[in-house]
Amino acid sequence: MKSLKVKVNPAETYIVQQPEPYKSILLELQVLIEHLLPTAELKYKYRIPFYYYKGKPFCYLNASHKKKFVDVGLVKGGELTMHPSHLVTKNRKQMASLRYKDVKHINTKIFFDIIKEAASLY
Repeated sequence: MKSLKVKVNPAETYIVQQPEPYKSILLELQVLIEHLLPTAELKYKYRIPFYYYKGKPFCYLNASHKKKFVDVGLVKGGELTMHPSHLVTKNRKQMASLRYKDVKHINTKIFFDIIKEAASLY
């Protein structure tokens, strides 16, 4: 009998191996991004999960245990106009990010608006 080889995505391994609350936040963000952008590809780049959209870097998910939040870094975040008060851009020229300390702090309407606008730039 042949052995079945299962290819494990290291980005997904990163997510499921995080301690709480990071794991729940990352899983929720993964579901939301893949719901909005079903063609986005989840890769493992720079030792963190990184979504590629239309073949180009789109956003990363990073659990910052030291600072106690999950960062959603948007590559073209500097070009976004919606919900600027929710975007972290300090000391950044191109990138902007959304930061979450708890899964219940994810406002899906704001998240969807920002992801849709970011996707429109590709």
